Amino acid sequence: MRALIVIDYTYDFVAPDGKLTCGERGQAIEDRLTEITKGFMERQDYTILAIDAHKENDSFHPESKLFPPHNVIGTKGRELYGKLQPLVEGSNNYEWFDKTRYSAFAGTEIEMKLRERKITEVHLVGVCTDICVLHTAVDAYNKGFSIVVHEDAVDSFNPEGHEWALGHFKDTLGATVVSAWTPED
Repeated sequence: MRALIVIDYTYDFVAPDGKLTCGERGQAIEDRLTEITKGFMERQDYTILAIDAHKENDSFHPESKLFPPHNVIGTKGRELYGKLQPLVEGSNNYEWFDKTRYSAFAGTEIEMKLRERKITEVHLVGVCTDICVLHTAVDAYNKGFSIVVHEDAVDSFNPEGHEWALGHFKDTLGATVVSAWTPED
């Protein structure tokens, strides 16, 4: 059994004027990320939206020293970006999880939900490859899940970090890194 985890594909991380944007690099994966998500949803595979959630002016959050405020609860920045938003509107074939750390597993019920469904393989798409996607992959590895990273549906504002993370997924976590994947694969 498999599941898809869509990580942080929001306005703040992707839009040209997003607060912590990947810019054109994040926008370039929009069609592919949406296509993969649609494929999972149509096949009734478990689909998770793991979305960064920050409180305004939270000086105690460790990221407040590293990054500008982003994905603040109640702002446009937390809205799904582009074609992903209309895809999920009106659908109930996904589950939304607010995450407050880099990893989608940290402080969420995602692991429990995957285990309940007897899921053994997680597919990862979203941003940033070398931050939230990476930390989610590390946690998935440590929890014993097989990992598939869709290299044509992940990216980062840091091109070198993106490339390094793709290698780390394969060489250190034993992940399968794919492109041009279809749900039938």
